[in-house]
Amino acid sequence: MNQVPKKNQINPQQTKQLALAVIETELASIEAIKSRIDDNFVKACEIILGCKGRVVVIGMGKSGHIGNKIAATLASTGTPAFFVHPGEASHGDLGMITANDVVIALSNSGETGEILTILPIIKRLSVPMISITGKPNSTLSTEADINLDATVEKEACPLGLAPTSSTTVALVFGDALAVALLDARGFTEEDFALSHPGGSLGRRLLLHVKDIMHTGEDIPMVNEDASLRDALLEITQKNLGMTAIVNKQQQVIGIYTDGDLRRTLDKNIDVHTAAVKNVMTINCKTIQQNILAAEALTVMQENKINAMLVVDNSNVVIGALNMHDLLRAGVV
Repeated sequence: MNQVPKKNQINPQQTKQLALAVIETELASIEAIKSRIDDNFVKACEIILGCKGRVVVIGMGKSGHIGNKIAATLASTGTPAFFVHPGEASHGDLGMITANDVVIALSNSGETGEILTILPIIKRLSVPMISITGKPNSTLSTEADINLDATVEKEACPLGLAPTSSTTVALVFGDALAVALLDARGFTEEDFALSHPGGSLGRRLLLHVKDIMHTGEDIPMVNEDASLRDALLEITQKNLGMTAIVNKQQQVIGIYTDGDLRRTLDKNIDVHTAAVKNVMTINCKTIQQNILAAEALTVMQENKINAMLVVDNSNVVIGALNMHDLLRAGVV
């Protein structure tokens, strides 16, 4: 008597085989669209590049989720874009589309009712439309100015029902458009950082030394006539692992660090009576406040130091920072 397979149980081998089959099917679908990156694709890029307004991406269901991601990718790579739900569009949101815009419409069937309903309005506005469909002869495909053929041989879903390969291919087309446009616009790392100030790249490229340095009373600093004992107290109180040694004009003449203390102790110097100017490091590395924090990190790493003084054009100390400050700021 044959055993009926139990539901809600994982068969490890079968699970791995199914997962691999999904990946292979989707890879084959992506491979198939390589030949469709043609003059039609270039024309789509030219239409978007010439857009004086914004790119409006529309799609229903799973195509809508992909469309949302495409809009976000375009927006973050230099092409102003946003997503409009086609169901909401016919109830007022269509006013978000203007004559200066370009529409990208996603529909695997090319017959999505909510999109076809607003198609006449888009046409009346003379808004250029690019469709991404799985049916080149569908209504949406033929009505669009440019259709990107996202046809797939089969979905990765074993039932052939859940959008899988088709949504992957649509997403790849969207990424390809975004990257091609990024290159055409001369979009740089700095441009990317401006739209991603909360990300690690944004912090590295936008954060300056002045944004994270310690200033005023928080700067560890003693005058050149101070004792080594006074310098050690300043290091302890300010907790930056060093102190600046300055003249009467508060210009930096040296630095004394935790590392200098170890070297001092190796020489059997009396820390209670020694003058700090006799044991400080002269010609220390300094930086200015307007340089990027990432540059300060590079200087520290190249010179194998953990803290630096910030000076103005007259070599007057105006700030201080150490590696922990860079860590807290997310620069490291």
